[in-house]
Order: sequence, then structure tokens, then C-alpha cells
Amino acid sequence: MRRAVAIAAIVTLAAASARAQTPAPTPTPAPESPPDRPARDTSRTPTLDSAGAARAGIGRAPRSDSTPGTGVQAVPVRQSHALHLIPFIGGAVTSILAHESAHILASYAVGAHPTIGFDHGRPVIYSGIDADTDPEKQFIFSSAGLTVQTLLDEAILDVPHRRGSVFERGILAGGLGTTLFYLTVGRESHVGDVYYMARCSSLSTWGVTAIYGPIAALQVVRIGFNGAYAHFFAQPGVPVAVAHGQQRVGTRIGVKIAPAG
Repeated sequence: MRRAVAIAAIVTLAAASARAQTPAPTPTPAPESPPDRPARDTSRTPTLDSAGAARAGIGRAPRSDSTPGTGVQAVPVRQSHALHLIPFIGGAVTSILAHESAHILASYAVGAHPTIGFDHGRPVIYSGIDADTDPEKQFIFSSAGLTVQTLLDEAILDVPHRRGSVFERGILAGGLGTTLFYLTVGRESHVGDVYYMARCSSLSTWGVTAIYGPIAALQVVRIGFNGAYAHFFAQPGVPVAVAHGQQRVGTRIGVKIAPAG
């Protein structure tokens, strides 16, 4: 009986030892969930107020010159006056060169030899003609400059072509400016065209002014009423706010360099 109990105890110990030596299965770890992101603190998010949005251009509608119902149109980029200054000056210089070239050609045409000199630092073309012995030749020489400029301006205003270019505006401005000079401050100059035309004819300086002045004035009127030369002498100014919400619009006086449009 004791032997049976001992054998049962030995078998029980062996079985327990076998179970202890067998490794238990390793459980598969569950996938780790990503760490929770901290909630966004909207109180620290920078925002734009109305003034900041206006400076940044957010929510601002594009400018347009369109009328209601016609849709939004792109505003044309305004070119700088410096871009138009070179051809304008070129046109004015062309008109002055035509004036001086007419003097030179007139001198050669009557058999004289013109020269270039200076009078009080101002360049002058001398006719090479004795005004006392040949007043008719001197009159032709002296009148050639203003006459050619006047004819050039008349051709621009009369001959059909595409008008209004910057170069053309320069020619007209040069011709009208030269005529205005000789009929005003340069009228009594002892080397001026008007002075010699009066000296070599029965006309007075005012008589010569009465010939070229009305022609130049008529050209100014024609330019002013010609749409191709819009705003040549004057244009509406920028509206200026005054009291009680009203606006005042002035007038800008001068010669517009840029073409019409």
C-alpha cells in the first residue's frame, strides 16, 4: 500500500516537472495605436483683420473700368511717360531741323553760301546775303523756316493717314512752339526771322505776326477738335474731395505726350 502511494507521488511529480519544462505560447502583441495628437489651439492661430486683409489683397475684387452688366474687364497697364518722351522729342527736333534746313536750302537757292555762327552763345544760321543790297533774297531766306514748318503741320492735319502718334504730336508741338516763339518774345530779335522779314519788306513785325499767327491759331483749333489728338493741350484733372461729400475736378494744362486712347 505504501509502495503504491509512493509510485503515484512519483508519477505526479514527473508530470508536474514535464509541464514546467514546456514553454507557454507567447501571445501576439496587439498593434499599438498612434499617439493622440494634441488638439489645435485656435486661439493662437494668426488671423487677418479687415485692414490686414486689405493690405494682403485677400477678398479684394479686381479693379475694372467696365459698366454694370458688361462683365469685369482688365484695367490696361498705364505706360510711363518716359516711354513716350523719346519719340515726342524726336518729333519736335525733326520740326526744328526742317526749319533750319529750309533756311540753308533757301540760301543756296538764291546763290548765297550760308554759314553757322553764334550770337550771344546762341547758334545762328547766317544767310550770306546782304540784306541792304538784296532784300528780296534775304526775305526768302528769313521766311523759309516758318513757312516750311507751317506747311509741315498743315500736311499732317490734311493728308489722310493714321493720326495721333507720339512722334506726330512732337512735330506739331515743335512747329507751333517755334511759331509762338518768333511771334512773341523773338519777334524783335535783331537776328530773328520776323525782324528780317519786316526789315526786307513793307510789312511791320506786327504785319508778319498777322500772317503766321492766325494760321497757327487755326491749327490749334483743328487739333483741339480732332479726336486723334485728344487731350493734346488740356485734360480733366483728378477729382478732389471737398466739403459735404462733393468733388471738384480741375483741368490740366499742357501738351500730352502719350497717344490718345
